[in-house]
This record gives sequence, structure tokens and C-alpha cells, in this order.
Amino acid sequence: MKSGEKRTVGALRLMLAAIKQQEVDTREEVNDNAVLAILTKLAKQRKESITQYEQADRRDLIEQEQFELDLITEYLPAAASESDIAAEIDAAIASVSASSMKDMGKVMGILKDKLEGRADFGALSKAVKDRLGA
Repeated sequence: MKSGEKRTVGALRLMLAAIKQQEVDTREEVNDNAVLAILTKLAKQRKESITQYEQADRRDLIEQEQFELDLITEYLPAAASESDIAAEIDAAIASVSASSMKDMGKVMGILKDKLEGRADFGALSKAVKDRLGA
């Protein structure tokens, strides 16, 4: 604030407001996993907004959203590599002895704990379906 970085302060306040809103909604203090989920959601919203602004050719809004996305990303854990994701999927399948699509919920539950904020769960779900032979 003292250095006059209004965009940074605004983006940080946006993140804090989302966290406080979650605390008010649930009436309990959020833990690290909940903060991670909130920040992941904010990042996803920024990506979607950037896509829409590109279609509307709004460079000014794209720059602001990209700035916020970059700042939010700094507070998220590093994204897992493809090989890390594949190894986690294999380990989760082995730990629950998954053999069919009926076991997908168990596998995804394990992966959610291990890869929260580090992987796109849409792509992760598709990879698990492929492994389980959907």
C-alpha cells in the first residue's frame, strides 16, 4: 500500500474478500485447503473472463484480468507435471484396487486431497476414466 501499487492492493483485497465471504457463509474459519479451493476458483474465473474479453477485443480488461490471474497464481502451489499426475493416478488406483468405473469416486477422492490446486480436475477426471477403461 505504501509503495502505491494500487492494482496489487486491489487484487489482494479481492482475494481476502473471497476468503472472508467463505468464512461468513459457512460461519467457520477456513483452513488451508479451503483457501486453496477459493484461490483456484478465482484463477479459473479470471481465465474465463480473459477468454470472453479476447472475443470482445477488450485489451484494457484483458490486461487487468491477466494481472490478477498472475498475482493469484503466485499464491497457488506449483502445477503438477504430467508425469507427477500420472504417478498419482496410478498410486490412487492401486491404493483402492480400482478396476472399473464404479471405483472412480474413490480414486478421485484420493486425488483431490493430493492434487488440490495443482491440477485441472476436468483433465484429471478424463485421465482417470481413460485408465479405468471407460
